[in-house]
Amino acid sequence: MANTNYDRTIAFAGICQAVALVQQVAKDGHCNSAAFETSIAAITNTSPADTIGVFGHERDLKLGLECLAKGLDSSVTGNELTRYIISLMALERKLSQRRDAMSQLGDRIHQIERQSEHFDLFEEQMISNLASVYLDVISPIGPRIQVTGNPAMLQQPAVQSKVRALLLSGIRSAVLWRQVGGKRRHLVFGRKKMVQQAEILLARI
Repeated sequence: MANTNYDRTIAFAGICQAVALVQQVAKDGHCNSAAFETSIAAITNTSPADTIGVFGHERDLKLGLECLAKGLDSSVTGNELTRYIISLMALERKLSQRRDAMSQLGDRIHQIERQSEHFDLFEEQMISNLASVYLDVISPIGPRIQVTGNPAMLQQPAVQSKVRALLLSGIRSAVLWRQVGGKRRHLVFGRKKMVQQAEILLARI
């Protein structure tokens, strides 16, 4: 895969979209359905032709690009999103050092791919299956990501499954970020360039 600012921006927007959806689901119990389907489908898209191919089209990452362009500010919402992103990227770094966990993750995702030939990937049982992949493979690596929201919503099993499936999608995008050469220095010194790229993409969507 290419290793350009464009590719890193797309991968990082994927992480942003997943955490923005986590935030929506945790507060309201539901979220932007088109963005949700893009993020969930990305988990099983393991052999894309290029970086954007993981998600489909640039327009499918609109929420993530908006989040990157203007959402990561110092507001309460922005701070929460930033905390989720940092936690996910730290988890992915630990995951990348565990060959056994990476292998297990690959096996479980291929299993989901096979199931999706017979079942709708977005139906409740499949989302629950994706959530169990996160619980079984990613969670034990730790530390746990503390999701804040509406307690009444977060107690519902279907909402818990959506949140965990979206966190798994965030891990998928964090893996992609590493594959296209994303490093911590790009977040520290290259953030402005990614924001500019996100604004360019949003203008043409």
